[in-house]
Amino acid sequence: MPQGQPTHVPADGLTTRQRRHRPLLIVHTGQMKGKSTAAFGLALRAWTAGLPIGVFQFVKSAKWRVGEENAFRALGEVHERTGQGAPVAWHKMGEGWSWIQRGGEADHAADALEGWRQIQRDLAAERYGLYVLDEFTYPMKWGWVDVNEVVATLADRPGFQHVVITGRDADPRLVAAADLVAELTKVKHPMDAGQKGQKGIEW
Repeated sequence: MPQGQPTHVPADGLTTRQRRHRPLLIVHTGQMKGKSTAAFGLALRAWTAGLPIGVFQFVKSAKWRVGEENAFRALGEVHERTGQGAPVAWHKMGEGWSWIQRGGEADHAADALEGWRQIQRDLAAERYGLYVLDEFTYPMKWGWVDVNEVVATLADRPGFQHVVITGRDADPRLVAAADLVAELTKVKHPMDAGQKGQKGIEW
């Protein structure tokens, strides 16, 4: 495995080993597809490394079973049977927020906020090694979740917990706080030629 060489080494008093094993805050943003896909690819690596995975989907419908969900639920079952990999928990707004007992029409803002509250509880308990907060930029953009609170909570999270956040229009405060930010920019897309999404590619 080639070893990358950093272009700058900060005078922070950390050893190379300590700095290398620092948990990361990662943001995948931009207008192009593939942000969630990249995050789930990262989660596959984390699962293989034995890091417990917690996925929180904030926008996708609770009724929409995406391909990655099926795959990661299967990986969770593999871990339960064989001990290989790590546990996987998958939560979707409207379904995954099972601690909410609310009748009537869905209150998406309240659901999103409660989802964030659960993430805060899980971070405090050091429940997962990797958190995938899928499309979490949107609740922040819409004012459902306070950006400053998110940044402060993630900055103060204990232990060894990586966090990856996906979605368009990432807030500048989140971008500034992150260790790694990738912006996906469209060059070409099948929809430009009138082709809609298809199974196995978009879901």
